[in-house]
Amino acid sequence: MSIIVPVAVISGLGLFFGIGLAYASKVFEVKADERVEKIKELLPGANCGACGYTGCDGFAEAIVNEGVPSNKCPVSSKEILSAISDVMGLEEGDVSQMVARVICQGTWTNADMKYDYDGIHDCHAANQLAGGMSQCYYGCIGLGSCQHACPFGAIEMVNGLAHIIPEKCKGCGICVAECPKGIIKMVPVLTGYTVLCANHEKGGIAKKNCKVSCIGCMKCQKVCPNDAIMVKEFLAEIDFEKCVNCGKCAEVCPQSTIHDAMHERFPYEPRPKEAKA
Repeated sequence: MSIIVPVAVISGLGLFFGIGLAYASKVFEVKADERVEKIKELLPGANCGACGYTGCDGFAEAIVNEGVPSNKCPVSSKEILSAISDVMGLEEGDVSQMVARVICQGTWTNADMKYDYDGIHDCHAANQLAGGMSQCYYGCIGLGSCQHACPFGAIEMVNGLAHIIPEKCKGCGICVAECPKGIIKMVPVLTGYTVLCANHEKGGIAKKNCKVSCIGCMKCQKVCPNDAIMVKEFLAEIDFEKCVNCGKCAEVCPQSTIHDAMHERFPYEPRPKEAKA
């Protein structure tokens, strides 16, 4: 009998507080916005963080609660963005689909090595030793830190050089942040002709360090009919807004530095030099 009484009291208190908590949960319930769940279902689910938030869940909440534009997600297709706009009752925001591109051709064949590296298999670690193994200080280190960081398997290492697989690239930009040399750039998906070099050294030095480096000869700049290419600090740069992909710059480039990276097959083959008359 002495045991039954306290058990009954505790059970009664448990029942009382349980009912109280259930009632309080209903009275003080904060209703979740259904739009958040709908947007979560629409987002790609990559959780790459390219939008600036912790993942797709955090981004969905930011869209609904903070008014963040949905086109901050570079991975989302136009169809996804349109569907999110419908959920939010807004007009679809304009977004230009971007892809990553490695601005370098410094393979083991094209660029000589300064030393044999036998350390941690990481570009950041190798970069601490005289800027990496390549004679070209500006070129790809080739240890694949970008490849390991890519959540979509869109990067492969070919002959010591990172290569973006366009069909797999979602434009998240994680590889751009990962590259210690800054040679991975985001470009519009329809961008063709690209200067595949980042070397700002004078022509003679650049050519000595890499067989296909830009030498700043300005031939491409002179032949461009749209003023879409300029040589700055011994390196040619293309203004993609002006470029119409005519290919004249690539035709006159003596170093085979400019290629139609959208259509040409990687690794890019050097163009045959014209025979002298």
